[in-house]
Amino acid sequence: MDDFLNKEQKEIFSERVRAGKRTYFFDVKATRSNDYYLTITESKKRFKDDGSFTFEKHKLFLYKEDFNKFVEALNQSVTYVKEELMPEVDFGKFGIEENEKKENTSSTEVDKDDSTTLKWD
Repeated sequence: MDDFLNKEQKEIFSERVRAGKRTYFFDVKATRSNDYYLTITESKKRFKDDGSFTFEKHKLFLYKEDFNKFVEALNQSVTYVKEELMPEVDFGKFGIEENEKKENTSSTEVDKDDSTTLKWD
């Protein structure tokens, strides 16, 4: 039982992003030595032939020494798609839907400037 409680205490922060049939979880966790890392989990509901379902999950571990490189590469990739491959698409229309705002239990506010640049301080 102690292991279960210790595991629960190691999660510091969690943010959920619903994206169609997928849900992404961004979880900040701590190691035993109080070092921090991020896990990004993609979860998809998969239905079986009998009508029951399971969740298919893919997890990425991101460590502090890679935060800046990861954010930079993600920003560059998103910018490339938006500006070079799909400049005619209005990506602002893909913002957070009203019902998702109500479900969000985080105190994080959505920026009104439609900026997609990630900032990691």
